[in-house]
Parts: sequence; structure tokens; C-alpha cells
Amino acid sequence: MEKARPLWANPLQFVFACISYAVGLGNVWRFPYLCQMFGGGSFLVPYVIMLIVEGMPLLYLELAVGQRMRQGSIGAWRTISPYLSGVGVASVVVSFFLSMYYNVINAWAFWYLFHSFQDPLPWSVCPLNSNRTGYDEECEKASTTQYFWYRKTLNISPSIQDSGGVQWEPALCLILAWLVVYLCILRGTASTGKVVYFTASLPYCVLIIYLVRGLTLHGATNGLVYMFTPKLEQLANPKAWINAATQIFFSLGLGFGSLIAFASYNEPSSNCQKHAIIVSLINSSTSIFASIVTFSIYGFKATFNYESCLNKVILLLTNSFDLEDGFLTASNLEQVKGYLASAYPSRYSEVLPQIKNCSLESELDTAVQGTGLAFIVYTEAIKNMEVSQLWSVLYFFMLLMLGLGSMLGNTAAILTPLTDSTLVSRHLPKEVISGLVCLINLAVGMVFTMEAGSYWFDIFNDYAATLSLLLIVLVETVAVCYVYGLRRFESDLQAMTGRSLNWYWKAMWAGVSPLLIISLLIFYLSDYILTGTLQYQAWDASQGKLVTKDYPTHALAVIGLLVAASTMCIPLVALGIFVRSRLKKGDTAPVA
Repeated sequence: MEKARPLWANPLQFVFACISYAVGLGNVWRFPYLCQMFGGGSFLVPYVIMLIVEGMPLLYLELAVGQRMRQGSIGAWRTISPYLSGVGVASVVVSFFLSMYYNVINAWAFWYLFHSFQDPLPWSVCPLNSNRTGYDEECEKASTTQYFWYRKTLNISPSIQDSGGVQWEPALCLILAWLVVYLCILRGTASTGKVVYFTASLPYCVLIIYLVRGLTLHGATNGLVYMFTPKLEQLANPKAWINAATQIFFSLGLGFGSLIAFASYNEPSSNCQKHAIIVSLINSSTSIFASIVTFSIYGFKATFNYESCLNKVILLLTNSFDLEDGFLTASNLEQVKGYLASAYPSRYSEVLPQIKNCSLESELDTAVQGTGLAFIVYTEAIKNMEVSQLWSVLYFFMLLMLGLGSMLGNTAAILTPLTDSTLVSRHLPKEVISGLVCLINLAVGMVFTMEAGSYWFDIFNDYAATLSLLLIVLVETVAVCYVYGLRRFESDLQAMTGRSLNWYWKAMWAGVSPLLIISLLIFYLSDYILTGTLQYQAWDASQGKLVTKDYPTHALAVIGLLVAASTMCIPLVALGIFVRSRLKKGDTAPVA
């Protein structure tokens, strides 16, 4: 007798789990960056189109497969064809890679959260140098927020070759992050189902509070105007469309096996089509909503920096030319500069090198994504707000909830196939399996707390999943439509949910979505080939800025292994099953 499969307490719990998983840090720190890079409001055109032709159909496909097969990724694809077991294995491997480094972000969020209760905030002022005669040289050359991130948080080494030792403070935060994840997944759907109510809803509460605060900040409108002003010429830029497709793809968490795992705990009669539409629309709406919040704060930061720059120039000219206090203002600055340059050319030429070129547009054009946006740009804006400790606590608490929600999905993608396997679950209870997975991930994750850990984090972030996920989802789509059979899958869905599959889903699954994924694969492969030597951004303490360096040979070898480890699962497992079946046939062949 097959043991009864655990179920979600109600359909809402499942939807919350999917939203908590899909709505993650990418919505907050990747989507606003893409808007900034590819035409502001006009980027929404390719984004919405890609949501319709790629996001919704592929999300529905994964939910339908999980709900129909009622197994984790390995079991689900093995049921469709034993030769496809490698697709599930590849998903588990990618999810394992993701879990190794993703929880480090939660560790950093814990670190910043603990420091948010200090007054003043530790990233708002430069520390004194060793002689206590002035400020730290590295901090003065960089900025206070960069210094706190690169020196105090990461204690970053000058290159990836200089590994350094494990930093005990980030290491303790990483242990705490994994302990929290373990407690959330301890009882499977019983515990995860309760946690997702918080991890899915609390970030929205914080975003709404931040929206109200952001819109009241001085200069917020500058950021919003910048975001919503469409640059229509970007619609002709193929990179805008490619990035829109990629953002939809990764934001929904396709290919990891998490959505299949979540859907496998659904009632077979659940309306997974409705769930797919709801989750994809909420995910995309959150990205746009988070961008409004981000750009209002971005506008405040840019305006603050622009006005600080103007005030420094005004003070410099007022002191250099003995002007009357209050005479020089932002409105007459350019006019007075022209007059001083013509009336006092020699003195003005001496002062000229110290006069900064202040530009609001260039401040707004400074595009930052990822950890740079979360831990440098946002913290720079927060330190200039009133009651900055409160806004800092709220912000890093939100990051923690977003990161934790995604981690619950990542670990479900690993644990569900393991607990489904009788070979594993027969010998080990669920709590032990969960504990071992967390412990292994924690042990490997310690690499990211070393002085060169940030560079390895970037390698995993850039190369562990991109190509692998595209290949996994391409094989998934082809498997359902052409191996299992689209008509057969359609009749299964109708028998399961009582609803027929309309032409839109069939057209997307059978043709449009696979062609789009193939296009993305070709783009990424050609981009890697044309790039030549892969490079990374290293922190130069003497200059107080990032410099570009080539990856050493051992780092390139790790990149190759990361890509190969997951992608090669698909053909290697298929080959292994083929060889085993041939050997079995040979063993059972009648003796002549």
C-alpha cells in the first residue's frame, strides 16, 4: 500500500507557498535595475509580453505536472519516461547549488538587521584611523556604506586567489539563517504551510509602509518621473527583450523543481490553471510595485547627493572669491560661474579642478543591481532618513522574509524527491533528512564567509543556474508535449480538474515557449563564447573602488563544473538507464 501523501491544509496555503517562493529578492533588486537600464516605462512592454508567452504557460505546466504525478521532480519525470529521470536530478542539483549560496544573503540580512539598532547607524559614519588623527583612509576614498559592506561585513580580499580565513561573525549569522530554515521545514507541509503566511504577506506590509514613506521624501518624484518616462528606442534593443524574458523566467523560479514539489501536495482536483495565473500576476505586479518604492527612494538619494554636491560647490566658490553668504544659490550658480571665469580667469583656473560637475541626471543614471543595490544604495538612502534605525530594521526584516520564502521553495525541491524515495525514507525519518540537507549546505556555505567568499558567491550566482535552468525547462516542455503527448496530458488534466485545456495553453506549450527558450539558450551560449576571458569585479582598498580582473584558471574550472554538473545529468542519466535496460535484456535473452 502506498502511504498517504501529505496535503496542504487548504488551497490558499498552496498559493501563499508559491507566492512566497516566487516573490523574492529579484523582484526588489533585479527588476528595478532592468527598468533603469532598458527604457523605464517602455521596459514594461516586453516584460508583459514575455509574461503572457512564457511566464504563465511554463508556470502552469510545472504546477500541472506536479499535481498530476503527485511526486517530486525526479519521480514526476520518471513517471513520464524513465529516460527523463535526469531532468529531475538536474533540478535537484541546481536547487542544491542555489541553497548553498542563497542563504548567505539571509546571513548578511541578519548581520545588517542586528546592526540596525545602533545609533548612529554604523554605515553612516567613517571610523577613525589607527592613530585617531582622522578618518580611515579606505572609507574616505570610498563611501561609508561601501566601507561597511566591503570591509566590515565581507572583510573582502583584493582578489579571488587570496582566500583568507572564515569570518566568524558572518559564519555565525549563516548558522542562524540555516537554523531558521531548518525549523521552518522540520515538519514538511505542516510547518512550511504555516510559515508561508508570514513570509508571503509581511514583505507587502513593509513595502506599503516604505511606499508611503518614499513618496513623502524630498526628491521622490524625480525618481518616479525617471522610472515612468518611456524611452521608446529601447523597444528596438534585443537585449531589452532578452532580459525581460530572463527576468520572468528566473523570477517565477521555473526549472528548480520547487513548483512541482509544492503542487504535488495539492488535492488532484485543485484548479492549478487559476493558481498559475494568480501567482504569475501577483509576482509581476510585485516587481512593478517594488520598483515604485525603489525609485522613490532612489530619487531621494539622487536628489540628496545632487544637492550636497551643489552646496559643496557653492561653499567652495563663496570662500574662494569672498562672496556674500546667501548670494550664490543653485538657481544662479551657472551664471555666477560664467561671470567668475571671465572676471577672474587665473584665480578661477586654480579652483576649477576642485569644482565638481553636479548632475541630477547622472545620479539617476547610476544603475546598480543585486547586493550593491540592497546593501549599499538602499543603506545610503536609509542613513539620510529621519528615524533611520526604524527604516533600517523594517528594510532588512523584509529582505529576510523574502529570502526565507525563497529558501523554503529551494529546500522543498531537494527534500521532496528524497522523502519520496523509499530507499532514503525507509532508513531515515523526515526530520533527519531535512537536518542533513541543511548541515551539508551550511558546511559548503562557509566558503562564502571567507575573505574571498563574495567572489565565489558571484560565481555561483552568475553560473550555477542560468544555462542549466533553460535546458531543464526546454526538456520539460518537450517531454510533456512530445514524449508524454499533449493530447494525453490534456485528457489527464480534464479528468483531474474537470476543465478542458484551451488553445492558448496548447499553442504556448507546443510551439511558442520552447522556441523562446531555444532563442535564450543560443543568446547565452553565444554571449559566453564572444565574451572571451571571463572577468569579475574585485575591491581595491587603496583606491576605494571596484576594479575588473580576469578569473584565474581554478575559478574557470569551477565555473565549468557548475554548468556541467547539472546540465550533464540529463544525458548521463538517460544513457545509464539505456545501458542498464540493454544489459537486463541481455541477461534475460533465451539461450539458443
